[in-house]
Amino acid sequence: MNRRKFLTILGSAGVASALGTAKVAKAAGGTHTWPYYENSYGVLHDTTRCIGCRRCEEGCNKVNNLPGPDKPFDDLSVLDKPRRMTPNAWTVVNKYELDGKPVFRKLQCFHCNDPACASACFAKCFQKQPDGSVTYDGSQCVGCRYCMVACPFYVPSFEYDDAWDPLVQKCTFCEPRLREGKLPGCVEACPMDALTFGRRSDLIKVARARIKANPDKYADYIYGEWDAGGTAWMVLVPAVPAEHSLAETGHEFRALGLDTHLGNRPMGELTAGALGAVPMIVAFWPVLFGGAYAISKRREAMHKAETETIIRDAREDMANVMDAAVRKIAETQGPGVADTARQAMADALRTREETCANRGHHGEDK
Repeated sequence: MNRRKFLTILGSAGVASALGTAKVAKAAGGTHTWPYYENSYGVLHDTTRCIGCRRCEEGCNKVNNLPGPDKPFDDLSVLDKPRRMTPNAWTVVNKYELDGKPVFRKLQCFHCNDPACASACFAKCFQKQPDGSVTYDGSQCVGCRYCMVACPFYVPSFEYDDAWDPLVQKCTFCEPRLREGKLPGCVEACPMDALTFGRRSDLIKVARARIKANPDKYADYIYGEWDAGGTAWMVLVPAVPAEHSLAETGHEFRALGLDTHLGNRPMGELTAGALGAVPMIVAFWPVLFGGAYAISKRREAMHKAETETIIRDAREDMANVMDAAVRKIAETQGPGVADTARQAMADALRTREETCANRGHHGEDK
């Protein structure tokens, strides 16, 4: 389905919604909640093992055939400044400081259990797949970028440099590779086992086991297990000794750029509600402007008719005046002089009308 066909269908859905056919309108809007896939995959990112080598970035770039970076992957000077994902870089590694020590964290799409990007997309370009990935099909994307606004992790990025067919880009969880039984490119490239791939339910058990075995090493919380309704990508962060910390709950996570205020409620529930109005808006937008256009044209037609009536009446009055003048000339000076006078007055009137018409074409007041 292309964009034009999609917008046609969406407009039809909006008309149906306006007439009270809620079922059709719901089909065009966002899904309220997504089914939970118990056997879906995930990745556990252990930041205590990450060394910031950027090999995961290189692996992602290679398997997804993305353009090369401005600086080579072995140039670690890029870690000196915070970075975000871009249309050509679906994952980046940033360096943070925690308790006076450097800690590295990989950033990418979290592939939420109930993705806000999918519920916000009325074109249904985003889909939560049973394998845990959140995929994007840009064939019917209208470029509204609601997904970028809805995402609590600020992941999707837009191809602003593409003037003809800009799309939204983000990590795909290497979903094509998952179908082939392969690992995501970043996981396969990591030399430190900082990225563990597996069933999400198993990864939660692995994370809890690591925390239990090393309580002084790990903060006692699995980021992504419940945050924003749960995510496929989860993060373990280092523990900070109480005497060295800011005595602030969640300090370790915030220090690594992880939002601790998202709550446990799925973000999709917060973004889906407003989408029900989109079909109606799409349907009535042309009607609204079409009505305004019709009113404008009606005014023009009425003004033209009034102008023509005034001109016609003025010509009739002028003709009556001319006839009276010609009759008087004929009575006093003869028919020959009267005919000459009639012709002269007709020529003068025609010249005057042509002059007024020319002034009107140049925007002057008639």
